[in-house]
Amino acid sequence: MSFIHLLADVAECSIGEGTKVWQFVVILKGAKIGRDCNICAQTLIEGEVVVGDRVTVKSGVQLWDGTRVEDDVFIGPNATFTNDRYPRSKQYPGAFSGIRVCKGASIGANATILPGITIGKEAMVGAGAVVTQDVPPKAVVVGNPARIIRYVEE
Repeated sequence: MSFIHLLADVAECSIGEGTKVWQFVVILKGAKIGRDCNICAQTLIEGEVVVGDRVTVKSGVQLWDGTRVEDDVFIGPNATFTNDRYPRSKQYPGAFSGIRVCKGASIGANATILPGITIGKEAMVGAGAVVTQDVPPKAVVVGNPARIIRYVEE
């Protein structure tokens, strides 16, 4: 059984068994969230978002249309996801550029991920990093722009 806090605003969507949705979370119609996830307070998940199993989304995160988060991912507080390469007020692209976060990856607090980026399997994005290009599997990236400093050891 999943838990949805009374102060969450959850539209018609799919939420897996064992998932916890905390206060002040907004989940829009059509979103798909897997099993055993923890969606922390003050997050927003748009309708064309897919979140896998055992994912943690910490407070202050917004997952915009087109975002795909695979199983066992950690997204730190206030990580910023984007989906429009050239944002302008009241001007929308024909399609949004989603972000893909592969299985087992971790994204540190306050990291910024630009549109269309893929974070590879088991990669780690350091706190405050600005990710402007794809991150290879098991890479550890930090800085602005984010650069590989090493790889996660087995």
